[in-house]
Amino acid sequence: MAHLAPLVVVSGPSGVGKSTVVEAALTLAPDIWLSVSATTRAPRAGELDGREYFFVDDAQFTRLIEQDELLEWAEFAGNRYGTPRGPVLEHRAGGTPVILEIEVAGARQVRTRVPEARLVFLAPPSWPELEARLIGRGTESPGAVARRLAAAELELAAASEFDQVIVNTDVGECAAALVACLHEQPKN
Repeated sequence: MAHLAPLVVVSGPSGVGKSTVVEAALTLAPDIWLSVSATTRAPRAGELDGREYFFVDDAQFTRLIEQDELLEWAEFAGNRYGTPRGPVLEHRAGGTPVILEIEVAGARQVRTRVPEARLVFLAPPSWPELEARLIGRGTESPGAVARRLAAAELELAAASEFDQVIVNTDVGECAAALVACLHEQPKN
């Protein structure tokens, strides 16, 4: 089999700063490609189809699952999210390191389907800090925040399943650690 570029999966609880750290990593290493997920969630203000997500309806998402076109998929907060398989394989085969920013359930599926992937868990410095970040966003109802915190407890318990845990105390340091993972040789 031809050598494929590294695949790194970044997971962690809601509010831990995954998007911020990944964005900083892409600035440090523009040769990295961030996979764009498909979702059944409606676009938020300012989001564009194909940039933040590929926005699809339930029937389209079901078709992607049935045709095995998703590397992983999960339901989260009442919506489905999944990683289109084709673009990930194309970039890796072309020598471009790939990041997936996905939920813990999706990371478990990637572990099974792509054993050489490196799974990185982004953890908060503390539980109170995570609570403060989620509440401080001001983008969700108290009920939604409570559901995300309940999910976060389960996700934090899964950290030991990952190849590396990075505690998000400093975005720049976390981004540098993530870039280092992407420039390592894939494990076999």
